[in-house]
Amino acid sequence: MAARSLEIGPAGIRTARTIEILRTERGLAQRELAARVSALGRPMTNTMLSRIERAQRRCDIDDLVALSQALRVSPLALLQGIRAV
Repeated sequence: MAARSLEIGPAGIRTARTIEILRTERGLAQRELAARVSALGRPMTNTMLSRIERAQRRCDIDDLVALSQALRVSPLALLQGIRAV
């Protein structure tokens, strides 16, 4: 089976940037946000979050929903970018 491409498209890059911006605006370290996500039932390490923010790891729909809950925004806001928040 062929390896899946890790190329992140424009929506993924925008989402990654929005997650990082909101996290820093809220004064959260990556470790703190990852712990919030994990507490919501979606296990996440700070390394996983770092890779999502740097668009080196795909943010799947379950990650997106848990991150939006942890940041107290809608999943759509993460997809649309910081101007939508």
